[in-house]
Amino acid sequence: MKHIIFALGLLVVAAPAQAACYADYKAKKDSPLRLAYGVTQVSGACSKKSAASALRPKLAADGWTLLNIVGTFDESGLEQRKGAAGDFFLRY
Repeated sequence: MKHIIFALGLLVVAAPAQAACYADYKAKKDSPLRLAYGVTQVSGACSKKSAASALRPKLAADGWTLLNIVGTFDESGLEQRKGAAGDFFLRY
């Protein structure tokens, strides 16, 4: 029994903790032209590619076109971007 508990403990310790991942992005809307800067939470891989794949259809549903993913970051970068993102802070 001790071996089973020890083995389960090792699995818990060995499993990497998935830290929260966020991305900041730029998007546009035409007629009239509007530009937006926003912050979104990323599920899955914390990469620009993963963020773009998930965000593109969400923006398109509201008539926005993703221009680019500026970068990805963890929770420590949220507060400094909140003011700049305004209404687009964690909107999508």
